[in-house]
Amino acid sequence: MDFFNRFKTWTLMALLGALFVSIGGLLGGQSGLVIALVFAVLLNGFVYWKSDSLALRANGVRPLGPDEEPRVHAIIAVVAKRMGLPVPRLYIVERPEPNAFATGRNPAHSAVAVTTGLLALMDDRQLAGVLAHEMSHIRNRDTLIGTIAATIGGAISMLAQMAQFQMIFGGGNDEEGGNPLALLGAIILAPIAALIIQLAVSRSREYLADRTGAEITGDPESLAQALEKLEAAAQGTGLLARMRGRRQRAQPQMNPAFAHLYIVNPLAGMSLSSLFASHPPIAERAARLRAMRQNRTSQPINTRIG
Repeated sequence: MDFFNRFKTWTLMALLGALFVSIGGLLGGQSGLVIALVFAVLLNGFVYWKSDSLALRANGVRPLGPDEEPRVHAIIAVVAKRMGLPVPRLYIVERPEPNAFATGRNPAHSAVAVTTGLLALMDDRQLAGVLAHEMSHIRNRDTLIGTIAATIGGAISMLAQMAQFQMIFGGGNDEEGGNPLALLGAIILAPIAALIIQLAVSRSREYLADRTGAEITGDPESLAQALEKLEAAAQGTGLLARMRGRRQRAQPQMNPAFAHLYIVNPLAGMSLSSLFASHPPIAERAARLRAMRQNRTSQPINTRIG
């Protein structure tokens, strides 16, 4: 299953690249293609280089003090040692919604953030499962994978916009331009296809992080239980927010641009097709984890702190 998830990720990345080349062929000419690609690479390169600071600032975190939440420090230290990684910077988000995310361009510049709601909801075993999942994103270089996908997807969207302006204002080369009907279809469908592929990459990396984290902790059941708790809490929070309507706005909603970073979608309650979901279904994730229980590869982490 680990090999399948990696193979699926890179197959999807290849599809993104093929889609980009196809749109460039329909547009015709080299200059617009090169300009769009260079701009997309520079933009996403900046986002990748600054991914940790951007994500942390957008989510309103604060550093977790060395004497604060000792179980978090203890679990992260054990998980990092088992993975052969440096201990990441730790942050806390003062929010009641239980969730967590990891960010950083590489293990040496990584960070893990947890919400106060997560710490209140999880017992030590479940918290270990969640933190191991987040550390797995760091180990598997998921920020890099996501940035590559975003670079290609952004370039596809820019090419589609260029093609749209070309059709509206003219100025295209009739000898190089392709079939106008095919170009119109590409303008409409290519950005949607790119988004679907990007989200499929995100879902594949979530499955891989689940598996890696469970192998490291030696306790797949703890992460399965944590995910089910997180889903139930997210659905309850979404229902409560809808019941309150506009009467209470004490806290802003989590930034949708960073929803894919979290272990479960913080925007739960939005009825989206599975094609447009950044996370796999919790039921499927839990089922895959429970199928691992017969093949533990690590001694379960001792989560008794102090």
